[in-house]
Amino acid sequence: MSSSSSSNPDAVSPEAPTTTSGSGNGSGSGPVMQLLASGLQLWVRQQCDAIESLEIRLEGSAMALLRGRLAGVQVMARRVTYQGLQIELVDLRSDPIDVQMGQVLRGKGLQLHHPFLIRGQVSLTADGLTRSLARPEWRGLGDAIGEALLGITPLTELRVQANRLVLAAQGVAERGLVELATEVRAVDGTVEIRGVNHPANEVAQHRLPMDPNITISEAGIQAGMLQLIGEARVSP
Repeated sequence: MSSSSSSNPDAVSPEAPTTTSGSGNGSGSGPVMQLLASGLQLWVRQQCDAIESLEIRLEGSAMALLRGRLAGVQVMARRVTYQGLQIELVDLRSDPIDVQMGQVLRGKGLQLHHPFLIRGQVSLTADGLTRSLARPEWRGLGDAIGEALLGITPLTELRVQANRLVLAAQGVAERGLVELATEVRAVDGTVEIRGVNHPANEVAQHRLPMDPNITISEAGIQAGMLQLIGEARVSP
C-alpha cells in the first residue's frame, strides 16, 4: 500500500457530488475558506482514479489561513478508487497544513509544498478487494496472499463471513474452490492476515508490504467490511 500521490485530472467528474464547508471562529464559511475548500476538493480528486461523493470540512479561521496556516482538514468520501484500489468509505483528518494562499487567490490553483500527517479510517468491501486484486497493479499482492495462505494462485474471491475474511482460489487439480477463513489484525504497523483452522495443523499467515509512510494501528472485520485505522505522512 502506498501514500504517494498520482495526478489524474481526467477522473474529475462534474456530476459527482461534492460538499465543502468550513468552521472556526465564525469565519469558516467566508469566501477565503470556501475558495480553499474548492481548491482542496479538486486536489483530492486529482489524486484519485474516481470518487463517487466527497465532503471536505476545514478547521481554522480565515485570518490564520491568510497567514498560510490551516488548522486541519476532514475528508469524508464514498466509493473511492485510489491507484486501482477500491475503497468503500474514507474518513480522514489532517494535522495543520501550510498553504500557499497567494497562488489560490490569484486563481493559479492549490499547491501544497510541505508534508503533513493524516489520521483516520478506511473501509473496504470484500467485493471491492476481489476486483482490486484482479487488477494488474495489485495482482502481485493477491498472488502473494494466495501463495502464502492457500498455496494456490490466483485468488478468485474474497468474502466476509461473520468476523472473518474468507479467501478462495481455484486449484488446478481441484474440482471446487479451495477456501480458508482468516482473521485480520494490525501488527507492527502493517496488516497481518492469519489463517483460522488451517488444515495443515499449522498457522498460515502473511503480512502485507506497507509503504514506510503509512502506519496501521487497528485492523479487523466490522459491519461486513475490512476496517483499517492508522496514519500516513503525505508528501505533495
